[in-house]
Amino acid sequence: MKKRTLALSALVLAMASSVAQADKIVFAIGGPPGSLQGLTSQHFADALQERLGDAHQVEYYHSGQLGDERQLIQKMRLGTVDLAAISSIMSSVAPSFALFDMPFLVKDRDHLKRIDEQIVMTDLADDAEDKGLHIVSTWENGFRQISNNERPIDVPADLDGLKLRTPQSEWRTLMFNTWGANPTPMAFSEVFVALQTGVVDGQENPLSNIDGAKFQEVQDYLSLSNHVYSPIWLTAGSSGWASLPEEVQSAIAEVAAETQTWALAKGLELDNELVSTLEEGGMAVNSVDRAAFVEASAPVYTAFAEKVDNGQELVDRAMALAEE
Repeated sequence: MKKRTLALSALVLAMASSVAQADKIVFAIGGPPGSLQGLTSQHFADALQERLGDAHQVEYYHSGQLGDERQLIQKMRLGTVDLAAISSIMSSVAPSFALFDMPFLVKDRDHLKRIDEQIVMTDLADDAEDKGLHIVSTWENGFRQISNNERPIDVPADLDGLKLRTPQSEWRTLMFNTWGANPTPMAFSEVFVALQTGVVDGQENPLSNIDGAKFQEVQDYLSLSNHVYSPIWLTAGSSGWASLPEEVQSAIAEVAAETQTWALAKGLELDNELVSTLEEGGMAVNSVDRAAFVEASAPVYTAFAEKVDNGQELVDRAMALAEE
């Protein structure tokens, strides 16, 4: 009788363990907690936990604790990570996402919302689904700026020869090659040390990422360019998403949509605050000659139209939405 009771207890414990594991929602990002990506993700994780209650446990990992974005994509496909915030590397999964690597494409956040509704969550989301990823929502990484340790950047020629860290995106690499820099793709988690040791001269990121990673401690010049608006996409593996209970899918989608509104407002707030913060941190700040950079960017658009299916159509549709 005692053996039977012990066996039954073991079975109950095993079943409870299995249920607990199934009820975990593992959510991970590559960015640091102080960046807009980190702040947005924490906001989402907290709101989702509150929405789901005690029946589910949201486990949130930042700063590449579960791997960089390339590794997170693989883990979502394998089912070991449920949700991740993925940024520029999405263009290596589905080429149409390189639309957001086109320089000076996104006018402002209202323009972004129209692109999201009419292009991302239709065309681009379908392309991601074909590659085994489900796009849940579009959040903000932000308008990107250039920092370095050599000189202020006014015109593209000022980038000549600079070793500049970029995300692992062939299009961002092409952009900076076109402008004369020496782009060096690497994971975000490696950038601070690379700047500190001189492996690279500079980098390009939204202000919130620059401040969140404390790049002002290892960079002298900040050139405000707004050269690219980078979204981040709350993403799941397609098979993992399909396996979630419908009520969990609904909760995630609803909280993610609310988080988009929060992120866009927070991004605008940080843009208005962080220039002064970074100047106080020791960075010399200037604004680039936008017209010179736009003129130098034409080859990037030509390459996108030639290499990406329906590339010119996507650009034309996105640009047309700027005036609505």
